[in-house]
Amino acid sequence: MKTAELLEQRAALVDRMNTAHEKDDNAAFEAAETELRTLDGKLERQRKIDDAERAESGRALVTRDGGEFAELRNQSLVETLRYGAGMPVADRAKIEREQAMLAERAGAPAKGVYVATEAFEQRAAMTTDTAGTVTPTDFRPDLFTSALTATAIVTRLGATTLSGLTGDVVIPRETGSPNVAWVNENEALPVDGASFDSLTLTPHHVGVITELSRQLLQQSSPQVEQLVRNMMSRNIALEIDRAAIAGSGTGAEPLGILNDAAVPSVAFDTDLFTTSANMIAAADIANVGTSRAFLSTNGVRADATKLRDADGHPITLAETFHGETTYFTNQAPDELGAGTDEHGLVYGDWNDLLIGIWSQLDILVNPFAETAYSKGNILVRAMATVDFGVRRPASFVKASGVLV
Repeated sequence: MKTAELLEQRAALVDRMNTAHEKDDNAAFEAAETELRTLDGKLERQRKIDDAERAESGRALVTRDGGEFAELRNQSLVETLRYGAGMPVADRAKIEREQAMLAERAGAPAKGVYVATEAFEQRAAMTTDTAGTVTPTDFRPDLFTSALTATAIVTRLGATTLSGLTGDVVIPRETGSPNVAWVNENEALPVDGASFDSLTLTPHHVGVITELSRQLLQQSSPQVEQLVRNMMSRNIALEIDRAAIAGSGTGAEPLGILNDAAVPSVAFDTDLFTTSANMIAAADIANVGTSRAFLSTNGVRADATKLRDADGHPITLAETFHGETTYFTNQAPDELGAGTDEHGLVYGDWNDLLIGIWSQLDILVNPFAETAYSKGNILVRAMATVDFGVRRPASFVKASGVLV
């Protein structure tokens, strides 16, 4: 049984104990407590197994012919898509083993085919012809140029990723420290003032549908492999990144930092220099960790680079943001506030931003969709399941009313 499943069982037992305590049902409480002790033993053993597996050297699998099988990082996306579309593949047994491994990792079978997240760790520079399609006569996938897009930022800032999740994830949090006091001889200590709550991560689904030509998938070229990887993963990765920063938290969309009401806010004060100083001070007072950084829009960057001192000399970004690490991205919103003209500006310890990942990238290939079928193309749907949470809301400070 996996650690995540044991943790879910433990949370359920704690709920039973709380219910029994509220009802003053001693028998039910003791029964749940006994089960909890047994489960804690299993959990401790499983954690030792997890630690041992993490420390173990990677083991190669064996192919149909008895040779060594490359790790999932070398999974061929093009071959996997051909397999999903019912097209001929070079090694069907290899792909079927990969799918079995990924289904075990995800804890459920794929709707279509699974692609390991390791497959999307590299980017390739790529161009289209004037019609926006790959030219079939002199096929040059090495010259394909992707659209100009933003770059994912939150993982670069140090967000913590939780992978291999199953079911909701409940993370207990301490919200108030115990009371500490000096006492005289025979004087009672103050009652413990510790308080707790929990952060719950729940699955949210994000996806994209794109149309690929049959010829594209038939090209046996490393550049085509990189091209398809980039096309399938880029937009989903960017949307996950955007939602982590500014997700609305309404409907199916997860809640991002800038819209999290629990994250403290300071009002924009005269200029960026003063505002950033106030944000740093708020983080200092809250005892925020040292892995801090500012994140804002490119509009704020442009405004900050125009600042001049009394003698007309440029003020550097480092001076404006008091020497703190600062990132700017088009992923941060610039349409906040009542007038939809405020720019996002947030500062904090990004290790406390949690990104929960429930599934591998689940790709469904449909060669029979009417619009694609008539052209000999295929539709490809890619979906991922994620959520975000702030482990300690006080680890971040956001500014309101930032106008440039």
